[in-house]
Amino acid sequence: MTLPTAVPADGEGARPLDDLLLYRLSRLLDVAGSMVIRLCEGRFGITRREWRLIATLASRGPMSSSQLAQQAQLDRARTSKAVGSMVAKQLVSRTQPGGDRRHVLLGLTPAGRAVYDALYPLAAAINAELLSTLTEADAHTLDQALATMQRRAEQMVARAELPKADRRRGRS
Repeated sequence: MTLPTAVPADGEGARPLDDLLLYRLSRLLDVAGSMVIRLCEGRFGITRREWRLIATLASRGPMSSSQLAQQAQLDRARTSKAVGSMVAKQLVSRTQPGGDRRHVLLGLTPAGRAVYDALYPLAAAINAELLSTLTEADAHTLDQALATMQRRAEQMVARAELPKADRRRGRS
């Protein structure tokens, strides 16, 4: 990947999408992530979003729906829909500590924990095989670079003043 120093002016040769980091990462996720999606859907009967929420609950413990959405970096509406589906599949339970109906905690059921325990090693193996192409030093450098880029992306989002897309009209 060549990092472009400037955007081509109108009339000049357009650069390929492969010059864009986000495009390359998206392609990697599409290819390698499809294996995880096939495991989720084919073997475990869950969506990748449900897997993300199960993994978040498994690693962080019971929490409210809004906390879960924040931790999983998903919007509340999609999280709520996925939680409803997981409750119906008996993978997640809703409890009201102290009988307070306004406060609901979500947690994994034994069946949800069993899905996590079976699926996590499979997803980890896919990740390990991808990382096996790198030396230990390169893997460490990649980890540091990803953490640095994550922080920068979060800063960019915090200061961005972008219009909300209007997909119905095909423009923003």
